[in-house]
Amino acid sequence: MESRYDDRRSKIKTWHAMKNQTLNIKNDFPIFKNQKSLIYFDNASTTQKPQCMIDAVSEFYTHQNANVHRGTYRIAENATKKFENSRETISRFIKAKTHEIVFTKSTTESINAIAYTIGMQLKKNDEIIISEMEHHSNIVPWQMLIKEKGIKLKYIPLNKNYELNIAKLESLISKKTKLISITHMSNVLGVINPIQKIINIAKENNILTLIDAAQSIAHLKIDVKKLNCDILVFSGHKILGPTGVGVLYIKENLMKKISPFLRGGHMISEVKKYDSTWNVHPWKFEAGTLNIAQIIGLSSSINYINNIGLNNILNYEKKLLDYLLNQLHSIQDIEIYGHNSNQSGPVVAFNIKNCHPFDLCKLLDVHNIAIRAGHHCTQILMQKLKIQSSNRISLYAYNTIDEIDFFIKRLNEIIKIIK
Repeated sequence: MESRYDDRRSKIKTWHAMKNQTLNIKNDFPIFKNQKSLIYFDNASTTQKPQCMIDAVSEFYTHQNANVHRGTYRIAENATKKFENSRETISRFIKAKTHEIVFTKSTTESINAIAYTIGMQLKKNDEIIISEMEHHSNIVPWQMLIKEKGIKLKYIPLNKNYELNIAKLESLISKKTKLISITHMSNVLGVINPIQKIINIAKENNILTLIDAAQSIAHLKIDVKKLNCDILVFSGHKILGPTGVGVLYIKENLMKKISPFLRGGHMISEVKKYDSTWNVHPWKFEAGTLNIAQIIGLSSSINYINNIGLNNILNYEKKLLDYLLNQLHSIQDIEIYGHNSNQSGPVVAFNIKNCHPFDLCKLLDVHNIAIRAGHHCTQILMQKLKIQSSNRISLYAYNTIDEIDFFIKRLNEIIKIIK
């Protein structure tokens, strides 16, 4: 039988071999050419941008700029074609139908849009279930419905391993439960939630489901048809795309039942003096001029990921995460939150004894190492962890073992200084 020592020795050999087996994509990102010493470990906040995405946005503005779904002249028609081709690329990435994809400006706007549309149909004492690990964007919109509609908001608690206590979920459900809105992957703990199980429970009780995939979209394969979720949301900038683009997936049969959340140009079929009729979906949800160039840029980023191979990215990130955790666990004066199972993405929250998270962040910045410090828009989770803030490292496929080694070396130096 293989001993723990043999297992660790095997992992060390694998990690050393990885130093020469990166995905070799760093040169595709101009920020790393312009800031050669930058070690960027804040990918849960936003990812860096490949040159192909920047070129796609620039190309549109330089050679093809026109509004979409309006003009009949050539560049307008070409812009519309490129825009709708982008919708098709993005829909294929999550296995959705093309017309089930709605463009917004962010995950936050998408959740607010659903809170508005679903909220219109809710009655007093209807219930929505979320969890204690949610980002504020998946809490505050539902809290507004408490004030405006008199709904009840329930929370799935966390267990001692800081994972969702799924056993408690069924006891929270009642005949008045209308929606379960859950993050796929925690932006603090990295924990990957069992959303398939949650969705199945919801379906058994005729409850709608919303999946916040802001963190998982870059690190997990997502198939909305297999999941059978009703709604899924994410932001382009979390997956190598530009800022200002949100993706809102709404299952087709639900799209037909809900009203538009924005009103204005293009989303209408006919406007009369005192009444209007709506366009077909998804366009009935897309009022006004959207971030056309940025949507095209997101499509370019997804093509870039497809060319690398999502499996290659996920396998490499898993090895990076294992190595990072192994190195962090070797430090005595550290507390790591979560990561008690293999169901975790490349996000690690921790604190160093006698060092405020913001101080550590600034000390690492001296060495051009970028990590996050704060409550990460998860104050309810912070209360559960009995802390006010933490440091956070979040990895992506352009990070390397050498970068982790450099970070660990500097971290140990800082710990010695503050002792």
